[in-house]
Amino acid sequence: MSRIGRKHIAIPAGVEVKVNGHEVTVKGPKGTLTNSFNPEIGIEVKENEVIVTRPSDDPVHRSLHGLTRTLVSNMVTGCHETFKKELEVNGVGYRVAKQGKNLVMNLGFSHQVIMAEAEGITVEVPAPNKIIIVGCDKQKVGQFAAEVREKRPPEPYKGKGIKYINEVIIRKEGKAGKGKK
Repeated sequence: MSRIGRKHIAIPAGVEVKVNGHEVTVKGPKGTLTNSFNPEIGIEVKENEVIVTRPSDDPVHRSLHGLTRTLVSNMVTGCHETFKKELEVNGVGYRVAKQGKNLVMNLGFSHQVIMAEAEGITVEVPAPNKIIIVGCDKQKVGQFAAEVREKRPPEPYKGKGIKYINEVIIRKEGKAGKGKK
C-alpha cells in the first residue's frame, strides 16, 4: 500500500466533506472547493475522517491512490486554513502596489506590468517590495505566484527581480577584467 494513500484525512471542526460518486466537495470557513477524481479510486467519509482506497496493486492505481489522497487533503486544509505564498521584489526602482483588484508592478520596463487577481485569490502588498498571495486552492495560489515571478525572474549577477521569500539565488561572479602585466 501507498504510505501516503493509507493515511486517513482528519476533518477539522467547521469543515464539511461531501462525496458524490467521484466528485468531492469540501466546504469550510475559508471557502468551498469541488474536484472530481478518477472513478476507480474509492473515496468515503467515515465519522470525522476521509478514507481513500484503491481497487488493486496495478501501477496506475498505486500512483492515483497517493495523488488522490494528497489532493483531497489539500482541499480540506485549504478550506480550514489558507495557503500562502510570499514573494520579494529586489532591484533599484522595482516596486509593487495594489490598485483595486489589480497588482501594479514597476519592474524596470518602459511600462507598468498590471495583473488582475485570479478568482479565489487575494493579493496583499504590505510593503513596496513584498507580495503575499493567499487562497484556499493550493494549485491556484502556486500558479498565480509563478505567473507573478515570471514577469521578472531573478537574475544571477545582482539578484534583481521577483523571487520567493525562501528562494536562494545562486550568484555568479561578473566579468573579470584584463589584469595589468
